[in-house]
Amino acid sequence: MEEILLADLSLPSHGETLIYLLNEYAKDEMGGGTELSVFVKNNLVSELKKRQGVHIILAFIDDHPAGLVNCFEGFSTFACKPLLNIHDVIVIEKYRGRGISKKLLNKAEEIAIDLGCCKLTLEVLEGNTIAQMAYKSCGYSGYELNPKTGRAMFWQKKLIH
Repeated sequence: MEEILLADLSLPSHGETLIYLLNEYAKDEMGGGTELSVFVKNNLVSELKKRQGVHIILAFIDDHPAGLVNCFEGFSTFACKPLLNIHDVIVIEKYRGRGISKKLLNKAEEIAIDLGCCKLTLEVLEGNTIAQMAYKSCGYSGYELNPKTGRAMFWQKKLIH
């Protein structure tokens, strides 16, 4: 049996599932290849519970954690409307190829529509061609205002080491 649901972080089992799935992703090459720190494992759920605009979607197969999407509300100044950023998309390796990521992304889209969002955003690594194919099949594409100026690039500046 397959189940896609919005997590309730007041339920310990949902918090534990979030940490388990995120840790599995972190250990994967596309998640950096390193397990989450003890600090993150111990504090992520409580920190997420403090924030507004957090939407965590869980997928279960036969009551086993199979996938996760973490979404955060943002705002588009050009559209003067909210947006929903998909920050993490995770499907456990043994459950890949079953369309779970598409079901998770569809649930995120339902949430975005309910919130009145103008768009969904996400980042994907250049080398993660499998994820790119899944995103394209769900209607996502690279962001550009004008082909002359090119596609947007995702940059970062780390503040905590």
